[in-house]
Amino acid sequence: MKTVLDAVAERLIAGDELLIRIPEICEATGVNYGSVYHHFGSREGVIDAAYNLIFSQMVEEDIALCRNATSEAETLEEYIAATLPIVGAINSGPERVARRALRVRIIAAAETRPELHELISETQSRLTEEWRLLVEFAQRREWLRNDISSSFLAVFFQVLVFGRALDDISDKPLDEEDWGVSLATLFVHLLRQ
Repeated sequence: MKTVLDAVAERLIAGDELLIRIPEICEATGVNYGSVYHHFGSREGVIDAAYNLIFSQMVEEDIALCRNATSEAETLEEYIAATLPIVGAINSGPERVARRALRVRIIAAAETRPELHELISETQSRLTEEWRLLVEFAQRREWLRNDISSSFLAVFFQVLVFGRALDDISDKPLDEEDWGVSLATLFVHLLRQ
């Protein structure tokens, strides 16, 4: 079923879910039509599972970048040097605009689809917990401020991504340089003084 989910996810990333046809997916993947419906229950079930996969993978990639940088740092200076470029990269560039738009699209779809909402809700809780553990790791090393809860910071970092998504649709969005400098300044204020 992973092959089916990957094929559906690829098509969702590229276009509108209305264009997805399960028989075409089955033909492309070699997976039996009946098996797909047995496993996912419906066309919408396949699409919901693929949306959840996309949503999860995008955030997990960012978490892995941060985790790798953080785990290798020994000092505050190393933490800053490793983390600042990642914070900038996660929030900049045309590929990131498309990723943010896709995440917003998935969340919007979840608002009217209870099964997708449940999947995304569970995934979001897990992802927020992973962010919280990264923040807590930095707080224990006294790199990030301890007077702000790790849970709040985990959510706040994700809010920045969604705030950027709102700015992306503006007819006068912040330019990349202004966003990057402001984000770096904000990050410095979150460091332990």
